[in-house]
Amino acid sequence: MSGRRDARRALMSAAISLSLERGFDATTVDEIASAAGVARRTFFRHFRAKEDAVFPDHGACLERVTAFLDAASPLRAPLEVVADAARIVLDMYAEDPETAVRRYELTRRVPALRDWEIGATSRYQRAFARYLDARRDPADRDRFRLQHEVAAASVAAAHNHVLRTWLREGGEPDVRARLTAAITDVAAALHPWFTHGTTEKAASDEVMVVVARPDTPLWRIAEQIQSAAGGQNVPG
Repeated sequence: MSGRRDARRALMSAAISLSLERGFDATTVDEIASAAGVARRTFFRHFRAKEDAVFPDHGACLERVTAFLDAASPLRAPLEVVADAARIVLDMYAEDPETAVRRYELTRRVPALRDWEIGATSRYQRAFARYLDARRDPADRDRFRLQHEVAAASVAAAHNHVLRTWLREGGEPDVRARLTAAITDVAAALHPWFTHGTTEKAASDEVMVVVARPDTPLWRIAEQIQSAAGGQNVPG
């Protein structure tokens, strides 16, 4: 497995280096394979085309994101879960800053590659929106679909802004901390859309009763309890 991963990284590095040096269109698969020290058939065991060799494995990352969303606790606020899913995508870039910075330079030079990446990364936003839809009562999904689309787009936009700023600066600063700050701003802006108002804190000797429909999501019940107790609402 390690050898396979090393070969993939070598091919990716060669594809980016040669494309920066000679131009993406002028670089051939044979040249990439030769520079990486592998056979042409090895290239096609890892990638379908040159474009795939330039970018990280968005297919595998999307699977991780989807699995994470599917396994998320229903007690967690949905926006918090989506924010953590966005961090999974960010980590894919941050694990190899040098390659990420060179890739960014290449995509800035080649509009077709930039368009290809925009198409690939848009699938994460759709996954976020689907997750938010799934957390709603089916009867309410159409009513809240706009909110979910806006929330998913906002998280994706925050991720992309932080990532591109980090890449332009050479990949040095703590990009995860930056994303956390950006997501906090997004959650604060979306907070009124996703939460109910707070009420005065109940006296400690009072009995609290929360009335909810049987199919109310657990996270919403937890939020109602927290709100009735006078606690701070969790963006969700």
